[in-house]
Amino acid sequence: MSFVNNIDAPTNVAALYNITQDNTGSVTITPNADGAVSFEIFFGDGTAAPAIVPQGQSAHHVYAEGTYQVKIVAVNLNGVKTEATQQLVVSFKAPQNLVVVIENDAAISKQVNITANADFATFFEFNSGETGVTQPVVSGNIGSTISYTYQNAGTYNVMVEAKGGAIATTKYEVSFEVKEILAPIVAAPAPPARSASDVVSIFSDAYTDVTLSELPTTWSSSGFEAINLNNDNVWKLTNLDFVGMVTNYATGINLSAMEKMHIDYWVPDGVTNELLVKIVNTVDGGEDIESLGTTVSGTWQSIDIDMTGFDGGNLANKEKITQILIDSDGLAGVVYIDNFYFYKESSVSTFNDGLLTNGDFQAGSNSWIVGVDDNAPAPVAVNGSNIYYSVNVPNAGNPWEVNVSQKVEIVNGTTYTLTFDAWSNVSRSIIAGIGLSADPWSNKTETININSSRATYTRTFTADFGAPNARVLFDLGAAAGQVNIDNVSLFIGNGNLVQNGNFENGSAPWIVGVDDNAPAPVVLTNGNNHYSVNVANAGNPWDVNLSQKLEIVNGSTYTLTFDAWSNVSRSMIAGIGLSGDPWSSKTETVNITTNRTTYTYTITADFGAANARVLFDLGAAAGTVNIDNVSLSKN
Repeated sequence: MSFVNNIDAPTNVAALYNITQDNTGSVTITPNADGAVSFEIFFGDGTAAPAIVPQGQSAHHVYAEGTYQVKIVAVNLNGVKTEATQQLVVSFKAPQNLVVVIENDAAISKQVNITANADFATFFEFNSGETGVTQPVVSGNIGSTISYTYQNAGTYNVMVEAKGGAIATTKYEVSFEVKEILAPIVAAPAPPARSASDVVSIFSDAYTDVTLSELPTTWSSSGFEAINLNNDNVWKLTNLDFVGMVTNYATGINLSAMEKMHIDYWVPDGVTNELLVKIVNTVDGGEDIESLGTTVSGTWQSIDIDMTGFDGGNLANKEKITQILIDSDGLAGVVYIDNFYFYKESSVSTFNDGLLTNGDFQAGSNSWIVGVDDNAPAPVAVNGSNIYYSVNVPNAGNPWEVNVSQKVEIVNGTTYTLTFDAWSNVSRSIIAGIGLSADPWSNKTETININSSRATYTRTFTADFGAPNARVLFDLGAAAGQVNIDNVSLFIGNGNLVQNGNFENGSAPWIVGVDDNAPAPVVLTNGNNHYSVNVANAGNPWDVNLSQKLEIVNGSTYTLTFDAWSNVSRSMIAGIGLSGDPWSSKTETVNITTNRTTYTYTITADFGAANARVLFDLGAAAGTVNIDNVSLSKN
């Protein structure tokens, strides 16, 4: 039952009130929380013992007229508690000053959000005005916002009724138009940056599209518009039976090396037609079609289909695809399409090795040596697409007699976090750590016990030595048996807090400013993804920004490391800061040049927040700014 010990504490603790309209003060309290199995309800009126209520049930209590603070304590399976306090108003006066706000939800089609406030009220009910539906359809505590989704758009005579402990209630009635969202209100998810050799794009702002001879074809059975929504280019297909496109009839396009097909679609509520993609080879013959699965409405759906799925038809090969069709099972009223492309997984490593080079060994022995001999490359093994260090120790001897190392600068007094995967064919020990590459051979190491199961090990060391050509080291000779090592990283401090610091996964979670819906620009240069922006004219530093939200703890010291370069000599600002008012920050002005250089700064925060950020303000000087390999560690 070890899983019980890992259950999170309950969250979203709240309670719904209901009071009888008979001047008795009889209140029903229905608690709820994520991850709770039971609740303790303290009534707030001097009652000593709490009510114990299982999840899904209610407590009943009679109150005198007054205002109370009710405490709800949620309890999970292993007894961990989370509490919340809610105000309860019990009044035998009819509710007064009822103010109601009813709005269409900005993101969810045909959903209305209702907020009601009133004096002397405990809760309110919403009557939707629909026929054939039991009313009220939803209720909530006074002052809260509740939501209801209609089956059909249209105008309805709705009513909000505020209720307290009095027999009399107060009503608000209005004619309200429920609206259906008929087009996407946000852009489709941005695809990751990919090498040109890894993608064949039919239609996407993220890549260079192939040239299509015909779009749509004259024989298509669909309306077709190329439009821009939310600063995003999309296809709008109306009354879709099928829409065809021709790449070219001479040689077509070669999809034989591609592993998957990707397409994003959006349909409004009510469109349930199955959507399909067909690829055709008119040169050598044959075609095949694949379904996009169950059609889901109201949000962008990102679909990835294995290209082996197109092997089921009579397609001669995928080397000469001349026609591509988007089909519908019946007529689909409207379908929006974006990011339609074929791709294969990148051959470029996305592993973040921090201060090291080739920590995942995907470049073979590069940078890894035996001992301290720069001319003795470390042995590596290949298993499928994975490359890793591997050596067999036939007989036990001195630990240093079998070694793998990578030279790297170690700074005296600095704390480092070393992380690596290791496994063997037996249970045995190895030594891992940091050290000098020459006399007096000072080092900081730990003995690690490994076995036949591949596992990840993390150790933190504080150096009492330093040198530009020190090293990460693994001494393996003290025990017999095979040793395999992979995914080695070394970071200053307690490990990298930044995600996707090398941008190999594209923009996410890097953003512009603090807008979570504004992905940072990432480019691909010689197989390497990195952030890049051109500042045309100098302005405020914050006018051009790169940020990633993360937790910053007040009083903690952090080490920020990154690579930066430009097409001119210019300055930029780098550091940490808050993502909202009062915008506190700790930053450094960094002078960068046309040479790619690694910069490291130590910063102590005098602020803190769960959604603070690492930030780069770039707008104060003109010129291109390129940033890569960002790490932030807590010292």
